[in-house]
Amino acid sequence: MSDQQFLMGKVLIVDDNPQLIKMLSAILRGICTVSFALSGEEALKVAAQQKPQVILLDMQLPGMNGFETCRALKSSAETCNAAILFLTAHSESDFEVKALELGAVDFIAKPFNSAVVMARVKTQLLLAAQTETLRQYAERDALTGLYNRRYFDKKLDEEVAWHRRQALPMAVTLLDIDHFKLYNDGYGHVAGDHCLRQVAEILSESLRRPGEFVARYGGEEFCTVHPYNDKEQAGKIGQYLCEQVRKAQIPQEFSPTASFLTVSVGTVSFVPTLDMKLQDVLACADKALYLAKQSGRNTARTNSFA
Repeated sequence: MSDQQFLMGKVLIVDDNPQLIKMLSAILRGICTVSFALSGEEALKVAAQQKPQVILLDMQLPGMNGFETCRALKSSAETCNAAILFLTAHSESDFEVKALELGAVDFIAKPFNSAVVMARVKTQLLLAAQTETLRQYAERDALTGLYNRRYFDKKLDEEVAWHRRQALPMAVTLLDIDHFKLYNDGYGHVAGDHCLRQVAEILSESLRRPGEFVARYGGEEFCTVHPYNDKEQAGKIGQYLCEQVRKAQIPQEFSPTASFLTVSVGTVSFVPTLDMKLQDVLACADKALYLAKQSGRNTARTNSFA
């Protein structure tokens, strides 16, 4: 197990003893980045900012004790996935049972054994890395590397809820590669897969603003989400995405639309309401996409959700 595997990992040490923090930091030097907090209250703030994979938490803290801090960390969406290891001189079964019930995963006994500290932290960092890899597989489309449909539905639902609370507009686009069947039939499926990856990369590089994201919707269809955009801005987004694909000049000799690859885009702009259904929003974007195709393809059309 190489230390290089853990260099991206983050560990938060929570203890009111600076010398102990210095000792643990020295033990862990080289396998992770270390931050620290001197109290439970400070730990909550640092953990929310740093999002460590592992938290070494002392039981005896000023203000909030270790149990209270553990409970608060596990109750927060920002920190609930961190692996918490208690630093303690306690070995009573009641203590360990309560710690485990609160969400702790392990214990490091005082006084510290450097080899034990290193081994237990490495184990949790490796588990965190493996969990992140599995999460990526669950959320990503295997061919293009974009978010998949399942993640898109989840993320769109979150964005809609946030914009509804703020009473702000947002936009969603459905994008379809023009005459992709002809491309596949003419160049072959291996080239077709490469084409999908090229378009995915173009779309990813085209989204620069905070909160924007793109997903593979299915087949040769993609979907993008754009926070804070009204109908006028949404129309510009659709045309911009068309232009970015055109600029790539990907050859498409089998297309009746152009000699290079093009896309059609349907965009819907809306301010979410409580009774709004996501399938209706997507149906609205799909209608705009249909109008773009009826208009000759290689263009965008915009719809408003009513």
